[in-house]
Amino acid sequence: MPEIKIIEIKEEILADNDKLAGEIRRQMQERGILLLNLMSSPGSGKTSLIVRTVREMGNALRTAVIEADIDSTVDAETVAREGVPAVQFRTGGACHLDAAMVEAALREVSLDSLDLVILENIGNLVCPAEFDTGASVNVMILSVPEGDDKPLKYPLMFSTCDALVVNKIDYLQLADFNLQALRERAINLNPRIRIFEVSCKTGEGILAWVAWLRSEIEKIKEGERVRG
Repeated sequence: MPEIKIIEIKEEILADNDKLAGEIRRQMQERGILLLNLMSSPGSGKTSLIVRTVREMGNALRTAVIEADIDSTVDAETVAREGVPAVQFRTGGACHLDAAMVEAALREVSLDSLDLVILENIGNLVCPAEFDTGASVNVMILSVPEGDDKPLKYPLMFSTCDALVVNKIDYLQLADFNLQALRERAINLNPRIRIFEVSCKTGEGILAWVAWLRSEIEKIKEGERVRG
């Protein structure tokens, strides 16, 4: 019986992706630009958080956004109305951003004088957590209507993120959502994760989130933050 050769496609793809991601991260850090990967389920409030963040930062920090969707330009149009440069990446079916996609999108962004580039990843709690985009900071959003059990169902996502934004806290009185349970589950998976409770609708908690984001940008500019 002839020997069967096994080719590990996923391992090879991830290795190539990680190499390119490392190069993207190095280049962005050399420019003093924070590249932030924002992940969540559909409808949790990624675009709303971006808009709130941009409004709160005002002209103090210069931001560009890369929007990723399977189709449509709705989110990019929303961000552009805020006066923020936006690039829409349409994946045509892919369920996540990878380093090659990010590299292509960054070519369409004028990086001169920017402080922050936000990648709004595709709405999904599985695939985006597996692929390094080249970002120096990974952030996920969990909205109150989704439930507090998500760390139990999607542990990799919570394990890979630097910060967790709990959005739609204005719904807490209407939902069976246990903030303390969520905190314990998330910290059990990732003891260093930062957790922010916000409402993009009312603005509650946004100041604390933006203050943290500013500190991460300063770390990049001072050469303090290096990932992988």
